[in-house]
Amino acid sequence: MKAIYITVATLLLMMGCSNPKNEQSEKIIDTKPNTEQVEPETRDMVKIDAVTSATSLAKDAAFNGTFVLSPQRQASVTLSIDGIVKNTSLLPGKYVQKGELLATLENPEFINLQQNYLEASAQCEYLETEYKRQEILAKEEAASQKKFQQSKADYLSMKSRKDAAAAQLTMLGVSPQALHTKGIVSLLEVRAPISGYISNLQMNIGKHITAGEALCEIIDKSNTLIKLTAYEKDLNKIKVGNRIEFRVNGMGDEKFGGEIISVGQSVDNVNRSLEVYAKVVEKNELFRPGMYINARIVQK
Repeated sequence: MKAIYITVATLLLMMGCSNPKNEQSEKIIDTKPNTEQVEPETRDMVKIDAVTSATSLAKDAAFNGTFVLSPQRQASVTLSIDGIVKNTSLLPGKYVQKGELLATLENPEFINLQQNYLEASAQCEYLETEYKRQEILAKEEAASQKKFQQSKADYLSMKSRKDAAAAQLTMLGVSPQALHTKGIVSLLEVRAPISGYISNLQMNIGKHITAGEALCEIIDKSNTLIKLTAYEKDLNKIKVGNRIEFRVNGMGDEKFGGEIISVGQSVDNVNRSLEVYAKVVEKNELFRPGMYINARIVQK
């Protein structure tokens, strides 16, 4: 019996000594839920971009987009007449000045058009003189009104032919007045409508170009724009004049500045998005139309 009492006492002593440890363990266990409650809040506050791995506060609106050009900064070089390319020295990426010769084309119709203009111009000069003479005679009743009306009709008809030929030549970049001094030219000269870089070159020597077919395109990068895709949920954060910060795909973590200049007024019915345009404040020679960018609005 004595041995039994000693064992119980020993057990009680051991249980008493183990109580502080149990309390400490309970304290440690109780602290874990507090840590778990903080983590969801932290995750909500910080967003990670899956493409660029950039982090931003949840209140920042982030957008994807590309570099684009305004319609005034790009031109498609086309003609209103067929022709065969006789000569060109263009290469994709070459810079050309406005008015610079791009290519020469040959077409017998182009020669006929010049001939028709010169002939109509000469006939018009004669008929105008005859018309004025008949007008004077008609006033003095020295000629019939019928003859006067006929001379007037002939003159006006020839004048319209002359003006039509002159308009066609002007569309082709030929000065009608220059034909009176320099005469007929055999090759049609194609000149650059704007200054910029050659793109989408579609011609070579000997190729037949049909009317309306583009020979090439010219792009002017001096005023590159950014087209961003935004969503209707972020509309309250987007305003004209907002500053943006963007990074360009392939240019590392370097950041550039821009400013929103236009916000689209219609929302796509499928993905609920709209277009936002921004101008580039910090320019770079490496920027190209079509390059992918990631941008965010800079909080003031």
